[in-house]
Amino acid sequence: MTPLPNSRTEPDGSAVVRVLSYNIRSMRDDTSALARVITSCAPDLVLVQEAPRFFRWRKKLARLAAASGQVILTGGGTAAGPAVLCSLRATVERAEDVLLPLTPGLHRRGFATAVVRFAGVRLGVVSCHLSLDRAERYEQGGMLLDRLAGMGVDHAVAGGDINEGPAGRTFARLAAALQDCRATAPWGADLTFPSSGPDRRIDAIFATKGVEVLGCGVPAGQPGITRSDLGAATDHLPVLAALRVPVG
Repeated sequence: MTPLPNSRTEPDGSAVVRVLSYNIRSMRDDTSALARVITSCAPDLVLVQEAPRFFRWRKKLARLAAASGQVILTGGGTAAGPAVLCSLRATVERAEDVLLPLTPGLHRRGFATAVVRFAGVRLGVVSCHLSLDRAERYEQGGMLLDRLAGMGVDHAVAGGDINEGPAGRTFARLAAALQDCRATAPWGADLTFPSSGPDRRIDAIFATKGVEVLGCGVPAGQPGITRSDLGAATDHLPVLAALRVPVG
């Protein structure tokens, strides 16, 4: 499998950015394996779902960030689970955690959002974990699109656990308005859940139409990423994308 392009700034001022989306199951599994997987992906941005939310959650997330060469940008308990980590290559312009309306009897959901810069390029970022309930999930998909449209940037990326595959109506709603990065430029493996024997693609990265997708998929088989680490780290497989973001 051909490696994804490395992070870089192009002569025309555009930037190649590596984005990882990963459901880490509240770090209840092998955190050393988890850190090795993230490190080997060499991401500029890590869109986390199911970050620790309760006792000492900030300390736990900070340890994961430090062990994988990242820093905490935003999210975690304050966003009901989604978080964003970033490398020191990113300059943070602003960040905001958004709690979504609570449906009685269902889990609270939220978005971790930020606007970052890579040299002269601005990029909106959202990490999300949509509902298990079909109707609520569809409404949250609309809220995600509204959030991206209101960020005041020309280019944006969203990643997360959609809790349904491409045939689902919420996934289709997102893919109609944005680029489903895996479908646009397939790379690596396809299925993301469960990590022990994946049979569905419920984790995805989406990008606005002006972003060039250079490749996207599960980074199984990449240097430094072993099947045993992927299985031990969490119950989801990660999704990695390389995106060329234009100036503007």
